[in-house]
Amino acid sequence: MSISKRCCGMTPFLVMEILEAAQAMERSGRSVIHLEVGEPDFDTPDCVKRAACRALDDGHTHYTHSLGLLELRQAISDDYRKRYGVEVDPANIAITQGTSPAMLAVFSAILEAGDKVVTSDPCYACYDNFITFAGAEPVKVAVSEDDSFQYRVSGIRKALDDTVKAILINSPANPTGTLLSAERMRAIAELAEEKGLWIVSDEIYHGLVYEGKEHSILEFTDRAFVFNGFSKLYAMTGWRLGYVIAPPSFIRTLQIVCQNFFISANAMAQWGGLAALKEADLDVARMVSIYNERRVYMLKRLKDMGFVIKHDPTGAFYALVNMRHLAARFDGSSLKLAYDILEKAAVGVTPGIDFGESTEGFIRFSYANSLENIAEGMDRLERYLKEHHGL
Repeated sequence: MSISKRCCGMTPFLVMEILEAAQAMERSGRSVIHLEVGEPDFDTPDCVKRAACRALDDGHTHYTHSLGLLELRQAISDDYRKRYGVEVDPANIAITQGTSPAMLAVFSAILEAGDKVVTSDPCYACYDNFITFAGAEPVKVAVSEDDSFQYRVSGIRKALDDTVKAILINSPANPTGTLLSAERMRAIAELAEEKGLWIVSDEIYHGLVYEGKEHSILEFTDRAFVFNGFSKLYAMTGWRLGYVIAPPSFIRTLQIVCQNFFISANAMAQWGGLAALKEADLDVARMVSIYNERRVYMLKRLKDMGFVIKHDPTGAFYALVNMRHLAARFDGSSLKLAYDILEKAAVGVTPGIDFGESTEGFIRFSYANSLENIAEGMDRLERYLKEHHGL
C-alpha cells in the first residue's frame, strides 16, 4: 500500500510531539510542568456549560443549518460591531468545528494547484500544511525579533508574483504573542487592494491583549476572510467551535464545503457559544487579568535568567525566547534542546523550528498554566541552566 503524497509531505505538529512525550513521562510517574501547549487551563465559564445543558434538555440534539445557528451568527455580527465598529452580515458567517475546518474550507475555496499564499516566518505551525493540502505553496516572509516580529509591507511586496493569491496574517500572533499595528494592517490591506489579493486573517487570540489594542482586518478592507472562535478567549478548546467571516461571493461555496465535509457544527456547543458572547464578559475579564499576571511573572523570571527579550509579547499567551546559545550545543536544533529540557528538567516547551526557519534556536513558552506551575517550571529551568549549562 502507498500513502498519498499530500499526506506523506505533511510535517508533524511538534508541540503535540513534545506534549505526547511529556504525557508518556507522566504515565511513568514523573511530574511534568506543561509550558508547551497553547490551551487555556481555565474551566469553561459556567454560563456556557449551563446553556449547553439547557440545549440538551430542550432537545437541541440534531443537525443545525450548515452555516450554523442564525442566533449565533447574529451574536457574532453584533460582537464585531461592538468591538471594531464593522458591519458583518450574519449571512456571511459560517460556524465550524473549530477554526481548523474553517481554514481547510477557505483554502480549498480560494486556491488552485500552483497558487501561493504569503505567510510570515515564524507563524502557526499548521498554516503551511493547510495551504499545501490544497495544492498551493506558502511563500515565507521573514519577520524580525528586532521589529517585534511584525510584517513589513516591503517584505511582502518582494514576495509577490502572479501566482500569489492571498496574504495570511495573525494578530495577536502564535508563537510570538505580538500584535500588528493598525498602520501596518492598513498598509497590508492597501497592498492587497492594489494587487487584487485576498487577506486571510486569523483572529483567534482577539480579546487576549494586555497592552495596546488588537484590530480586525475588516476595519481596513472587505477583501478578507476572518477566522475566529471560542477556544482561546472562552477556554472552550474541547468544544470545537469556530467560525469564518467570508466575502458574500464565497459564502455559498463555503456552505457546500461544510455540507459535504462537516454537515454542521455541534448543536449544543453552538448554544454554548451564544451564551459565551452574551454572558461571559466578566469571566473573560477575570481570565485576561490572570493571564497578564502570569505574563509579567514569566517574562521577569526569564529575563532574570539572562535571556534577552527585545520586545515583550502583549497578546495571546506565549513568550518566544531566543536560546540559540543553548541550541548551539545541540547542533543548533531547538527540537533537541526542547527534548533535553523535557528529559532533564521535566518542563514541556515548544521548539522554535515548529514555526519556521527564522526561529530555529528559539523556544516558545506558554503561560496558559497556573502561576504556581509557572513558578515551578521556571525554578526547574533555572536549575537546568545551572546544572547542565553552567549558567
